[in-house]
Amino acid sequence: MSLRFLPNKLTPRALWAAVAAAAALVLVVVAIVVGVGSRPAPPSPADEALADVAKAQSEAKESKGRYGSFWLAGGDRSLERLAHPLRTDGVSDLRTIECSDGWVAAARVGEDVYARSSVRDQVALAGSADIPRPDCITPEAVNAMLADLGAGPQLPGPAASAFERPDGASGYRPSYHITPRENWMNDPQRPFWLDGQWHYYYLYNSGYPEENGTEWYHLTSTDMVHWKDEGVAIEKYKNGLGDIETGSAVVDHGNSAGFGKDAVIAVMTQQDEGVQRQSLFYSTDKGYSFKAYDGNPVMDNPGEQHWRDPKIIRDEANDQWVMALAEGGKIGLYASSDLKEWRFLSGFEREGLGILECPELFQLDVDGDPAKRTWVLAASANGAEEGKPTGVAYWTGTWDGTRFTPSEEKHQWLDDGSDFYAAVTWDDPRLTESQRMGSRHAIAWLNNWAYARKLPTDDWHGGTDTLVRDIRLKTVSGKPTLVSTPTGALRSLEGDTVTVQDRKLTPDGAADLPGPDGGAYRLDLTLERGDGDDGSEAKVELLADNGVFATVGYDFESETAFVARDGAAKETAGLAPDYGTVRRAESAPRDGKVQLTIYVDYSSVEVFVNGGERTLTSLAFPAGAPKGLKALTKDGTLTLKSFSYTPMAAAS
Repeated sequence: MSLRFLPNKLTPRALWAAVAAAAALVLVVVAIVVGVGSRPAPPSPADEALADVAKAQSEAKESKGRYGSFWLAGGDRSLERLAHPLRTDGVSDLRTIECSDGWVAAARVGEDVYARSSVRDQVALAGSADIPRPDCITPEAVNAMLADLGAGPQLPGPAASAFERPDGASGYRPSYHITPRENWMNDPQRPFWLDGQWHYYYLYNSGYPEENGTEWYHLTSTDMVHWKDEGVAIEKYKNGLGDIETGSAVVDHGNSAGFGKDAVIAVMTQQDEGVQRQSLFYSTDKGYSFKAYDGNPVMDNPGEQHWRDPKIIRDEANDQWVMALAEGGKIGLYASSDLKEWRFLSGFEREGLGILECPELFQLDVDGDPAKRTWVLAASANGAEEGKPTGVAYWTGTWDGTRFTPSEEKHQWLDDGSDFYAAVTWDDPRLTESQRMGSRHAIAWLNNWAYARKLPTDDWHGGTDTLVRDIRLKTVSGKPTLVSTPTGALRSLEGDTVTVQDRKLTPDGAADLPGPDGGAYRLDLTLERGDGDDGSEAKVELLADNGVFATVGYDFESETAFVARDGAAKETAGLAPDYGTVRRAESAPRDGKVQLTIYVDYSSVEVFVNGGERTLTSLAFPAGAPKGLKALTKDGTLTLKSFSYTPMAAAS
């Protein structure tokens, strides 16, 4: 609006009247503008969704006496079953975790995540301030929830020096996988959380190759990526019962064994003159040192040749400790109230898988839904009858406190590569129940007994451990399947990522791809058989001084990802008759696209296919220093929608 004054036609009185009228009009306009601006902003989708969560939680507590969990993207609808359908319009994801005394919820809208809790009736942008929480929900549980929604805590990046090769490191020594400084390693022992850190042990032989026998070597970590060397925790040949072998350690929070609250109880196989027995060792200094129980062995051999690798869990529903024991072609299941006296419950027997070892029994929710809570029984096995190497087979089913009943007779494989064995799994006790049942961690021995003692490594022996993975049960091709992804803390080792888009793959290779200048890195590929493409197979050749040492690829005709150990170092040429066998994993394209995430670490390759629906893990020894890579097709053309290269720093 504009106001014009015509002073030559107005008297002074008229002029002042006009000015007053104009001023009044301006005040009216200002009042209107200010009035509009002071109206409360309409509630955002996050506000509405989180307000509805609060309403539903109150309803659930009042009518059912408990709070509920929910995860829009993860499949958990527990809160809706306790209360009412939640309002999720306008949010891309919504999650709430709970405990007996309260709850915390978060909603994603665009790039932002907003949070609210039972402690404070206020919505806050995640990352802008600490999120109030009830005491029964830990900060780690809140951070894990936010990470699931893409707003996890920022991890410090690696120092520039962490990308440099240590002086004296052999050409095959990994940078970011658990590897002993020297001597021999094999089976992992399940980690546990105590006194602010993870405690992990692996079998170790300090006298290899001149001496026999293993002992438990101790590492600690706060993130399962950076590990501190704590030395030997259980020494070999100390109690007269022979070799110290695989077992499991648990924290005895309730002092059921009588060695004190929070004592660490380790039950493992000891073998003397070929006879395998189970012994108990206990620690009252938080797992740093152990004493042998005077009543060993706690389980004497009943006359079995194979009777080893006890894995113990706490079965709270039935108020008992449960042990899974490898007994040849059978997994024996036992129960105890005090970790000392064990009674036989039942046996799970399978043919065609050779001698079973390192069993595991645990629970997970299928597709994140607690209504689909399922038990998993797993064991290391021989896949030769199926054209596979040794690996980890598993079944899903039910556990009634006495017997495991599989949902179907046929097993599945946790990994399809050549070198994934003796896996252990564990959850995080700091998380809420729904989080613990949604996923757990896993680690395996990255080696194969067919050539374990022949590897061309001079400064250590026995291979290495895999990356720590997060595993979930997801419905794939109509059945519950263990899906694996690298644990999120690995991001703390990542350097700057370089990404290119839309490259055409031909038999001559794709142009302008970022290539590694070392042997420790991550690759992320999205492949497509686009319009006009006539190729059948895309592949990435990993190069060393003397040519290709491994090839990772995808065959669109058979819908399989594969790893081939091509042109390996001459020292590995005669390792085993099937060392050069191409290992494959079936995984169909998703919306026409295939995703491959590849971790390379000097002498190993770990491949995660389509978000980890299948994995392929293998040792691979370069012939000389690593020299980059080449992406190409077997024939015709295919489309490389996206290609990323990320250098990985050393973990120590």
